[in-house]
Amino acid sequence: MMNMIVQILGILCLLTGSFSVKNVLVIIGDDVGFETSIYNNTVCKTPNLERLAKRSVILKHGYTSVSSCSPSRSAIMTGLPSHQNGIYGLNGGIHHFQAFNGVKSLPVILRTHGIKSGIIGKKHVSPEDVFQYDYEMTEFKHPMLQVARNITNMKLLVREFFSINQSMPFLLYIGFNDCHRCPESKYGDFCEKFGNGQPGYGDIPDWTPAYYDPDDVIVPPFLPDTPATRGDISNQYTSMSRLDAGIGMLLDELTSHGYLDDTLIIYTADNGIPFPNAKTNLYESGMGEPYLISSPEDRTRWGQVSEAFASTTDILPTVLDWFGITFPTYNLNGATVALTGHSLLPVTHQEPGSGFDQVFSSHNFHEVYMYYPMRVIRNKRYRLLHNLNYYAPYPLATDLYDNPTFKDILNRTLTGQPTKWFKTLQEYYYRAEFELYDQMNDPLELNNLAYNESYSDIFQELQQTLYKWRLDTNDYWKCYPEGVRYLGSCADLHNAPPYFYLNQG
Repeated sequence: MMNMIVQILGILCLLTGSFSVKNVLVIIGDDVGFETSIYNNTVCKTPNLERLAKRSVILKHGYTSVSSCSPSRSAIMTGLPSHQNGIYGLNGGIHHFQAFNGVKSLPVILRTHGIKSGIIGKKHVSPEDVFQYDYEMTEFKHPMLQVARNITNMKLLVREFFSINQSMPFLLYIGFNDCHRCPESKYGDFCEKFGNGQPGYGDIPDWTPAYYDPDDVIVPPFLPDTPATRGDISNQYTSMSRLDAGIGMLLDELTSHGYLDDTLIIYTADNGIPFPNAKTNLYESGMGEPYLISSPEDRTRWGQVSEAFASTTDILPTVLDWFGITFPTYNLNGATVALTGHSLLPVTHQEPGSGFDQVFSSHNFHEVYMYYPMRVIRNKRYRLLHNLNYYAPYPLATDLYDNPTFKDILNRTLTGQPTKWFKTLQEYYYRAEFELYDQMNDPLELNNLAYNESYSDIFQELQQTLYKWRLDTNDYWKCYPEGVRYLGSCADLHNAPPYFYLNQG
């Protein structure tokens, strides 16, 4: 009888999540999209992501808060959009964007509550004291390929982290470098040859590369269906197979160390895939992200698809909620900081009847010369983009120029050949100040409704909601481009360009 009672209590513990210690694993893919059967890609094989999805809620509407590497990671770690936390663009080298010193990041908050933190892989944010983890194995002191793509080496680092202060609850942040491009690398466009066991490329024992015939890959509708694009995607899929093997490694390590059934797991990516119209863009193809959240507290939701909208700024409040920690009160640049993201834990228990119905995004730079600030609201029906520097051509990052897909579009355009793309380069470079799209009836975002009188009420409502969010997040671009900050408000500069009325719509 006593044994039966113990067994019943053990089952109840698993079902209700009554754990003595709680942990968190955050997994961030690099430039990763929906190349998995979880999101209906039947070609790119990801058995380990499928394994994670079976114990997760699969979010159908996951979005990045900014489609750029460092700014996105800063938003994940602080819960604040990049225009609020100070990392306006890339962190490394000549770009040199850093967070404000007063920002309180997730590992720093957790440390004050006795929770150890670790980061393995791509970090891409600074300063160190703002984003200081207790255990760090990142590109700042080690080769990126070894700490963020060599999953066998990463496995050893995970084991080392687990061996430190084993009785403490933990946050472990894994930053994979797959599927980022590798311009001018001997390892291929996606470093897909790195560790493949062939001469000169090294060997990663925990990875068996998957290869794909370009004729078989699935070309997203926002890309041209050409041999160049298909070959590009084929290499991307191989890179994806290494990330998937890394997911399996992490699940195995959690299991072997006894952590799997008391660990909240969040999987998503930093920004859109490194192809035209995606990464550094805030269209659906640049903002949309895979998003899984696995909670051992309620298994009845495992494997279910949720219609809830989620942002990467929701990760910090979700982790704090999991640990029962209140977000600290502090000021930044003269304003009290308040989170605009929300905990996703309610979604792991039941499908929300209300709320979780809109997300926001903010972009300023990628590389330092790429000044193209944008603000976006996306709800269940519409996307409104405000392109603040619309008078300038949309700029391209180095890896978004130096790749087979874009160069094929460019060369076809210059030689007068059909690009097989859904827009022209002229349309891609030059954009209206406002873009409003009906996501239900226009998923490719071809028909800009912002200047259509029939949608004026919708436009005004979305614009007001977006502007309120900008005020709530102390957006220093709030007056731009028509005005200048002056005596606590915005002074009108009367600076509309000469072609303004002809260019809109």
